[in-house]
Amino acid sequence: MKTYRDFDNYVKEFPDERGYFGEYGGAILPDELVPAFKEIDKAYQEICHSAQFINELRRIRREFQGRPTPVYHCERLSRLFGSCQIYLKREDLNHTGAHKLNHCMGEGLLAKFMGKKKLIAETGAGQHGVALATAAAYFGLECDIYMGEVDIAKQHPNVIRMKMLGANVIPVTHGLKTLKEAVDAAFDAYMREYKDAIYCIGSVLGPHPFPLMVRDFQRIVGDEAKEQFVGMTGILPDAVCAAVGGGSNSIGMFEAFLNEPVDIFGVEPLGRSENIGDHAASMKYGSKGTLHGFESILLQDENGEPLPVYSIASGLDYPGVGPEHAYLRDCGRVVYDGVTDEEAMSAFFLLSKYEGIIPAIESSHAVAYAIKYAKEKGKGSILACLSGRGDKDIDYVYENFGTGEELLEKHLLL
Repeated sequence: MKTYRDFDNYVKEFPDERGYFGEYGGAILPDELVPAFKEIDKAYQEICHSAQFINELRRIRREFQGRPTPVYHCERLSRLFGSCQIYLKREDLNHTGAHKLNHCMGEGLLAKFMGKKKLIAETGAGQHGVALATAAAYFGLECDIYMGEVDIAKQHPNVIRMKMLGANVIPVTHGLKTLKEAVDAAFDAYMREYKDAIYCIGSVLGPHPFPLMVRDFQRIVGDEAKEQFVGMTGILPDAVCAAVGGGSNSIGMFEAFLNEPVDIFGVEPLGRSENIGDHAASMKYGSKGTLHGFESILLQDENGEPLPVYSIASGLDYPGVGPEHAYLRDCGRVVYDGVTDEEAMSAFFLLSKYEGIIPAIESSHAVAYAIKYAKEKGKGSILACLSGRGDKDIDYVYENFGTGEELLEKHLLL
């Protein structure tokens, strides 16, 4: 098992030249797409070391995205649970309301460098779709967003935002009509259009080099958070946590702390129960397999086919996890745990009522884990990634939970 002392050169060593983090990752592609992904890899390796590209991305982050986003101390929420202090990295204050724009602007800049005319992507909760539609508008590119019909109904505000930004929102009507099927449809579209388009994967998933690229673009979250936290308190947090679906916000948060004496927790959606189709906890219940062009830990049947998954958070209902997360779990540096729908929704209302921050349901999973940690430890500090704001969720939440009083009373938190 590895400790933080083993991670000083980690970013340079992983992934390897084939795109593997240990035994996870790679680029398992149909023959016709191999040249396309090699083209993307070559272009990214060229520009990621270019001062011109880096400076332009920094300018965009500063002048367009509004970075850096702050770290915030939840003083009233912390007081409810003892002496352990809860802090949030406020990615909900990033332009478009989530962390997704961090990699979408980078991918858009890459597309312009490569001479592509269109951005293609999938989305679940809609935040990646909104971010990519924003990037397309900024760079003057076409944009096709594939989204499951279930998520279109559930995330209506984000669907409207994508359309207002000029994107084509394409409903996906097969299977469970959620995130996995949206990825399937987007990948199929890219196979038809790769000469003129680039597929902008919404997480640290997919064939190499996308887990590498998205990680690099999202590292800004953890880099800022570490510097800000030390500036506020003079010390590092005792623990860091973030929600894990595919895993982009969490990888971005974790990367800066891997070589520090800090406990790191990835928070999966335990959903409604342990039954198949009632959760999306790949790390807890999954096994090694192949999906969407990469090897990782997946929820799959005996034939290697993806199992049905569920989460109250549309952005977390994917039957797998990014390959870097699988490696970090196996080597013991990151602990992957989970929270239920009820715990996440309780945290949603607690943060809203005690701190005046309405979080995305995805982010509420991280807040719920921070609350559990604070109650258990009773001292110290935990820094959670608040990956997005809850504007997109309020209609769904109000329809199903009202204003939250009954839920909070059930958990004896009022």
